[in-house]
Amino acid sequence: MNEQANKPNLSPEEFQAQVNAFYERADAFINLANSQLSPKSHAGQVGSSLMYASARYSASVASIGFIKSSDFEKEKEEIIKFYTAQYQQMLSDNLDDYIKNFEKYTNITK
Repeated sequence: MNEQANKPNLSPEEFQAQVNAFYERADAFINLANSQLSPKSHAGQVGSSLMYASARYSASVASIGFIKSSDFEKEKEEIIKFYTAQYQQMLSDNLDDYIKNFEKYTNITK
């Protein structure tokens, strides 16, 4: 599951465009999640649904390229390790960002 090996050589402009598109897609999902907040669904519930949707979509993406479910099953643990490591790094980076910018993001004044 080494995606670096499959990466084409990109110009700096193409790379930046892909990075920008990545963050735009993420922001669109965050906006959709925020639109689900209501008196009947608090942030924890919406976050759980978003995490479930991410896991479900990731399972679908991970299945691409397999022809037999038995081959897919053989890779299950490696797939879990890959996605878990990616999520852990992204969560850590975002927690660091929120800690650094806590007052700005939460609008809590001292």
